[in-house]
Amino acid sequence: MAKQTTYQTGWEPLLQKVDDYKQLVKFRLNLMVVISAVLTYFIASSGFATFREIALLFFGGFFVTGAANALNQVLEKDFDKMMKRTEGRPMPKGRMSVSEAVLTAGWMSVLGLVMLSILSPIAGLLGAFSLVIYAFLYTPLKRITPFSVIIGAIPGALPALIGCVAFEGTITPLGLLLFGIMFFWQFPHFWAIAELAKEDYRKAGFKIIADNADAKTLGIQAFIYASFLLPLVAGLYIFEYMGLFNLIFMVILTVLYMWLCIGFSKEKTRKSALKLMFSSFIYLPMVFGALVVQQLL
Repeated sequence: MAKQTTYQTGWEPLLQKVDDYKQLVKFRLNLMVVISAVLTYFIASSGFATFREIALLFFGGFFVTGAANALNQVLEKDFDKMMKRTEGRPMPKGRMSVSEAVLTAGWMSVLGLVMLSILSPIAGLLGAFSLVIYAFLYTPLKRITPFSVIIGAIPGALPALIGCVAFEGTITPLGLLLFGIMFFWQFPHFWAIAELAKEDYRKAGFKIIADNADAKTLGIQAFIYASFLLPLVAGLYIFEYMGLFNLIFMVILTVLYMWLCIGFSKEKTRKSALKLMFSSFIYLPMVFGALVVQQLL
């Protein structure tokens, strides 16, 4: 359920407005996305970065992602009313107008894309590509076909590529490998959430999972997508972006991730879905974190 906060002081209107904007840009999710881009920048730069570069990447990524999230909520405001997890958002509750949300998305997208382009024109182009796919392709397709999940995983993974491109100035094997890891990591993460919230999704008419898809099917799909992480991890070692210790560490992590996918498929319980979801929150930071630590040592 979307976060709702009640304020008991004279600052109520201001604090409520701040909370509404945090919901509009999906603040916590946005931070996770931006931090992944910053981590991949550190990986590509071998730990060398100036405050200016990190600030441009952080705020540029935050504004572009926030704009995409705002446009997503504009387009889905009527459907958000139907789901418990989103009914408390500012537009469904009437605390924010569509024009205010669109205006906010507009200035954030312009400012964010300019910041990314200062680092690298290709980074700015990828940022624009990500925004358009998420807001104007993935968002409407969610009500048409489960294939939308694959489309949505593209902007979901582009921060990893953008972080590399922001430093390297071009698309390299490192950027593509990290993009691939972030791309395939999303599916077990998403299928776990989809199982936990599937009634809400169906109530609102979202077809992000097939009507006949049960936990067993979702778990098998999650396992298949997670298995693609193994050759990508191996690719980081083959291209000499990491050493043997990190290879062993990441293979173990990936096998555990796959094992939880199988557990989700077999147990078909809310508890197994939660285990998979929380493991996804751990997997990506540990993989990227291990690569950052290697660069700093």
